[in-house]
Amino acid sequence: MTSAAPRQLHLNAFLMNAGHHDAAWRHPDSSPERVTDLAYFQELARTAERGKLDSIFFADGLALWGQARYNALGGFEPLTLLSALAAVTERVGLIATASTTFNEPFHLARKFASLDHISGGRAGWNIVTSGTVDEARNFGREEHLEHRLRYERADEFLDVATKLWDSWEDDAIVLDKERGVYADTDRLHPAAHRGAHFGVRGALNVPRSPQGHPLLVQAGSSEDGKEFAARYAEAVFTAQQTLGDAQTFYKDLKSRLARHGRSGSDLLILPGICPIIGSTEAEARALEQELTDLQIPEYGLAQLSGMLGTDLTGLPLDGPLPELPEERDINGNKSRFTLVAELARRDGLTLRQLIARLGGGRGHRVVAGTPEQIADQLQEWFTRGAADGFNIMAPILPTGLTHFVDQVVPELQSRGLFRTEYTGRTLREHYGLPRPANRYAGEARLPA
Repeated sequence: MTSAAPRQLHLNAFLMNAGHHDAAWRHPDSSPERVTDLAYFQELARTAERGKLDSIFFADGLALWGQARYNALGGFEPLTLLSALAAVTERVGLIATASTTFNEPFHLARKFASLDHISGGRAGWNIVTSGTVDEARNFGREEHLEHRLRYERADEFLDVATKLWDSWEDDAIVLDKERGVYADTDRLHPAAHRGAHFGVRGALNVPRSPQGHPLLVQAGSSEDGKEFAARYAEAVFTAQQTLGDAQTFYKDLKSRLARHGRSGSDLLILPGICPIIGSTEAEARALEQELTDLQIPEYGLAQLSGMLGTDLTGLPLDGPLPELPEERDINGNKSRFTLVAELARRDGLTLRQLIARLGGGRGHRVVAGTPEQIADQLQEWFTRGAADGFNIMAPILPTGLTHFVDQVVPELQSRGLFRTEYTGRTLREHYGLPRPANRYAGEARLPA
């Protein structure tokens, strides 16, 4: 009897304009002038594919985040961009954020099915409910929907989207030129949905896509977010600062799956990590300090105010955090609020120190070191029940991704922790996840 293949980790490249550090655009290695240059993102996508990474990912919001005076903000709508990147890559997965609060199910189901066809089965959807009042005000609302209601809407949104993706069975297209029959309409099914938030009558106008439906990703770690992930998500992007916190989150989320008829292997957990890489630890620390020295305090203070739901403008940078609201009173990203507040309290950080700590990852873990040290950290979390893989957040682009692919990936490969070649073509195959069965498959029918 042969033993099972050793478990291997999954790597997603989270790409963000000039890089994840909020001062990256000021660093000489970055290319902020290229954030609306398609060729720049094509180069990044090909670098990720050269490293055999599972996927690349673009976050998105429906407002201009932060202060454009102080950072390279704005850029492409991600589904449009990923369609263009699909044409110059063959294997790497393509994941985009899209909101369930400010979209309609038919619209998004159609877009993601189209991307899945265009890419040959490499599409993934990072499902968000949107977290800011600025987004609400771009869609005719003065206030944001309450957190619980956003998740109720998201739950119904996913129900409708999966009905639409299943509305064409796999064998619905028969292409019988002799008889003049293109599709077997007995294998087309209207969504026929009427719920609290949505009414969707017909079938999708895109045939069933190569993956059945895109890989479903989720990134919220609140109670509502974890329950939503346990029901729907196939991968989770999360922010954890310590091994212990990551192990607790991992165990908690995996334990919720059984209630939804799912097993632990049905969902992959990928914490974010911002790797600052140097040929020596001292070199990596020097780069980290160089980026900290380039930070603009006004920008960091505004970012921090948003994360904590508290206006910090005018407070002394070398003083402590003021009294904060309770998590239950936060209507934005609850889990990020708690992570940042606990980080400041645990390490006794001043506002200036907290801005520096959050500069590279906005709450995600930042690790500075040699390629071997970075690999050590990834291996420890992977082997000690804290992660199935990682969301790689290069502090500076393009160099941070190139260094990770050329220096850290070979180290992981030499340890037997990461693939040396792609073995599948679809994103689901990379992540080791099954293609979802169509809900109508196997129904008894009269002969055509």
